Amino acid sequence: MATIKPYDTAKGKRYRVRYRTPEGRQTDKRGFTTKKAAEAFAAEVEVDKLRGQYISPTDARTTIGELGPGWLTRQRGHLKESAYRPLEVAWRLRVEPRWGEVQLGDIRPSLVQAWIAELGRGKGDVKSIGATVVIRTHQVFAGILEDAVRDRLIRSNPARGMKLPRKPKKRPVYLTHEQVDALARECGEHSDLVLFLSYTGVRWGEATGMKVRDLNLLRRRATVDENAVEVGSEIIVGTTKGHKRRTVPLADFLVAILAKRCEGKSREDLAFPNEDGTYLQRSHTESGWFDKAVSAAGVPRVTPHDLRHTAASLAVSAGANVKALQKMLGHASAAMTLDVYADLFDDDLDAVGVALSEARTKSGVGKKWAETESEGTA
Repeated sequence: MATIKPYDTAKGKRYRVRYRTPEGRQTDKRGFTTKKAAEAFAAEVEVDKLRGQYISPTDARTTIGELGPGWLTRQRGHLKESAYRPLEVAWRLRVEPRWGEVQLGDIRPSLVQAWIAELGRGKGDVKSIGATVVIRTHQVFAGILEDAVRDRLIRSNPARGMKLPRKPKKRPVYLTHEQVDALARECGEHSDLVLFLSYTGVRWGEATGMKVRDLNLLRRRATVDENAVEVGSEIIVGTTKGHKRRTVPLADFLVAILAKRCEGKSREDLAFPNEDGTYLQRSHTESGWFDKAVSAAGVPRVTPHDLRHTAASLAVSAGANVKALQKMLGHASAAMTLDVYADLFDDDLDAVGVALSEARTKSGVGKKWAETESEGTA
């Protein structure tokens, strides 16, 4: 059991609580101004020990700088390099400079919330950052503290329950068949890649990571199971975003175009390589071939990823249902497809209204209602 002893200081009488940790090591906590406060602390310690929830006060002196590198190492063990790299940057540029020397016990929710606000609006020489980066930065900091809670270094996570900025939702840009054709014509040697992206819905990295063996032109199918992601100046090849292989349909006109592109290549060659046969890097913004083609074609401002939205739009206009579109785009669920492309299915609502009217007419209820209304008017 804990013992409480008074002692004298220059500021008056204080109380010290001596107790044993669950490991049997004797320790103490001093500085209580009243005996009642000391007794409350002693009781809390004993209850925490019985519940297996004891947290040593000395652990609260651990700094974020001591915990951060270990947390990052654990993330690297299960994340792709493209997903890990932004977390490492957030730690190095924003979390460690602010919190690296701060002890766990000194972190308060109010301080965390103030820091998040400063990130969003900028302060001094620090430039403001977008909502996505703020949220990612908070994710890193909160994740480190969450591990500290699980390891019983602190009782609760002071970074949870924060008010975070909302990510602005970019409205999808859809090109028409004519606009896709105009854009492809301006893309020169990359015209077939632009058509492929616009009519299959595959992501840029999925297309540039595709090999000749992935194109089954007889069945008019393309297999998507690798993703070549550009991380910094390096291209990392791994699995697709959902870690699942999928098959996408190839329109007849694409088969002829792809057959010509694959001439003279082996099955292991890249379907859309760079000039030297290596992985094609993404076109640079503004100065790259894609942006120049967009300007020359006079189409709405789009990115290579926006061509994925175009593929969805063209597929729906051709009669594709939600499940077919989900499979083609590789979404986890049809609900996710509807969340992203709900506006593409507005015509379905019109069809429902027409179908209900026709069904009501066939049932005869509509005629009876009209006769009743006529009698009432007479």
